[in-house]
This record gives sequence, C-alpha cells and structure tokens, in this order.
Amino acid sequence: MESEKSARSVPEVKGPEGRLVPATDPRESHPREPSLAETERRRWNKTSWAVFIAALFVVMIVPYWGGRVLALNETESVISLVRPIDPHGMALISWTVTVVLATSLAMALMEARKVYWRVLFLVAFALEQLICGVGLLRLNFWNSTYVVYGDAASPINASNIGVIGAAVGVAVFAVLYVGLLVCIRKDSPLNILTRSWSALTLFFVIEIIALLVVEFSGLSTLV
Repeated sequence: MESEKSARSVPEVKGPEGRLVPATDPRESHPREPSLAETERRRWNKTSWAVFIAALFVVMIVPYWGGRVLALNETESVISLVRPIDPHGMALISWTVTVVLATSLAMALMEARKVYWRVLFLVAFALEQLICGVGLLRLNFWNSTYVVYGDAASPINASNIGVIGAAVGVAVFAVLYVGLLVCIRKDSPLNILTRSWSALTLFFVIEIIALLVVEFSGLSTLV
C-alpha cells in the first residue's frame, strides 16, 4: 500500500508523444533533442522524391527526342512558327528558359520541402530540352541547322546561342562562388558575399552580362 501511495505521489510530466511519465525518469521527462540530420530525415518524403527522379528522367529524354522529331519531320511547321520571331528575341527566350531552369534548381535544393520549385524546375527543363531538340544542339549545330532549315536557320541558331550563353554564365558563377567559399574565411567581413541573397545577386549579374554578350556580339544573328 505504501509503495502504491509513493508511486502515486510522484509528479508526472508530459513526455514524448504527449503521454504522462514520471518526472524522476530523466530519459522520459527530458528526452534528447533530435539532431538536424534526424529532423531532415523525418521530413524527407521518399515517395515525393522518387516521383521527382522518375519525372526528371522523362523530361530529360522525351522533350529532346520530340524536338528532334519536329525538326526532321515537321520542318516546314517549325520554320513557319519561328520565322516571324527576330533572332534576338529567340536568343532572349532560350536564355530566359535556361536561367529559370538554373534558378529553380538552386531553389529546389535550398528549399527541399517546397514542391513548387521542383515542379518549376521540371517544366523549365522540359522546355529547355525541347528547344535543344528543335535546334539540333550539339558542337557543330550550325552545320546541322543549315542542312535542315536552310536560310531559315537564323532564329534556330539564336535559340541555341541563348542556351549556350546562359549555360556558360552558370559555369562562370559556379567557379566564382566556389572560389569565394574557398578563399574567404568564416570570420571575414567578406563572408557576406557567400550568403544566399548575395549568391543570387551575383548569379543574375553574370547572367545579364552573358545575355548582353549574346545579343550584342553578333552571335545571335549568325546563320
């Protein structure tokens, strides 16, 4: 009887999952705080990421293949669609799609729980692959586009140049950002340059410079 009374007299507190536990049990009344890695593992949705990876493979292959089919089998339709567009405009369109692709990918990595960034990345990736497929993008695409499109190849070439210019901008940014991470010490005032908002600002500055080079160097009007 005395042991039952003493057990009842022990105060209880809320432990894990909201259940009452004796306050004298430190493992139950003061549970260990989960680490950041454990918290992220609990938040990680395996099904969502599996669907994303499967969709990534689809948009990597299908739009490019479809673009090549359009270029080779529906050439006149493609020409009639792109002929009214100025080459500078085509370069701007493809540059914009590629920049949105890179930005959404970066945001999807930083904000892994926000699904809409992954959706935007997949949409932009599909559009970029379609543009590359229609433009027959490869190292010597000028020869390929001239064979397929003839004198109407100028807007198609401009779209390829826009993609390449944006991709070069991404590469330059990656090299500069990694260099900043390596060279700047954590206690240095210049460490502010490695913050996310500073990195995004640097990225867009580099991409705008790349766009100016594409538009005003004459590359976008080459046939």
